[in-house]
Amino acid sequence: MAAKNEVLKLYRRSLKLALDWAIHRHLWRGQAVYIRSLFEANKNITQPRQQRALIEETEGILEKWKHPDPYRPPTAPGGSKYERNLPVPTTEPPPPMHV
Repeated sequence: MAAKNEVLKLYRRSLKLALDWAIHRHLWRGQAVYIRSLFEANKNITQPRQQRALIEETEGILEKWKHPDPYRPPTAPGGSKYERNLPVPTTEPPPPMHV
């Protein structure tokens, strides 16, 4: 039962990681189908040692492909909501230079 919960967490992390890298949702959907096929291919493995090895391998892959600047929801601290509240940059021309 513990392995099943770990696999479900890894699957969810994989989907979220793919969403960090995808530019558009329709591109992410193709990646999500591919990720699902990878997990489905190994669903019949019942040996605990093989399961543990696959889980560790998957965790390593996820750590390797981790996004340096992951998506943050607008309501989360540091999310995009706060970037919109920055002051507007000045559009006045620079002052004249006296040489």
